[in-house]
Amino acid sequence: MDRERLKKLLTEVRDHRMDPEAALKKMAHFPFADLEFAKLDFHRQLRQGFPEVIFGEGKELNELIRILGKMKAEKTDILVTRLDPAKARALLKKFPAGKYNSRGRTLKIIQRPIKVQGKGTILVISAGTSDLAVAEEARETAEFLGNRVKNIYDLGVAGLHRLFAYQEDLAEARVVIVAAGMEGALPSVIAGLVDKPVIGVPTSIGYGSSFKGLSALLGMLNTCANGLAVVNIDNGYGAACFASLINRL
Repeated sequence: MDRERLKKLLTEVRDHRMDPEAALKKMAHFPFADLEFAKLDFHRQLRQGFPEVIFGEGKELNELIRILGKMKAEKTDILVTRLDPAKARALLKKFPAGKYNSRGRTLKIIQRPIKVQGKGTILVISAGTSDLAVAEEARETAEFLGNRVKNIYDLGVAGLHRLFAYQEDLAEARVVIVAAGMEGALPSVIAGLVDKPVIGVPTSIGYGSSFKGLSALLGMLNTCANGLAVVNIDNGYGAACFASLINRL
């Protein structure tokens, strides 16, 4: 339940347009719904301004069906991350209104129009095409959280001249998310060019000595550029949440 729905509910009780018992029934799963194997945090929308997002990896299909069914009944917008194609196909049969992004492995079920709450634009950049899975997770999440989002892909340092064609986009963005594997240099380069927060997302893309993203992570953490924050390896979702909070300030 978000602030707007709760405020409307309380106003109806105050104005005697709704019985308190009826209001209590509507708030029956507040602050969470206990499904035994999962406790859905319906209070998160009030605390943080966006609803709980479901991490799909490691959950069984029947668990996901029950979770999504409960959230759908509560008229909550739904985002599932790290969802493999087989489970996505099965969920779309149960919830045909859902939209699956196979590259970003996200599934959305939007029950009410998402209001734009961000003050500016979040720009999502990938160093390479191989980083698109993480970049797309970030883009889908940022849009779900009520932001205007623009994306530019394949601007890695092996062809750095490509970056300078998008200086206007960099200047107009309020927050920049950069997903990069290999040596993870691109976020540092961009942070040295702009006067806004840059969030680096190291990806697990690279040859053996990249250590599944560890080299990119350490490279970003050891940047000499100002204004660069770094999230965990492959964590496009976390980058989008952080960018969204900044964009709402």
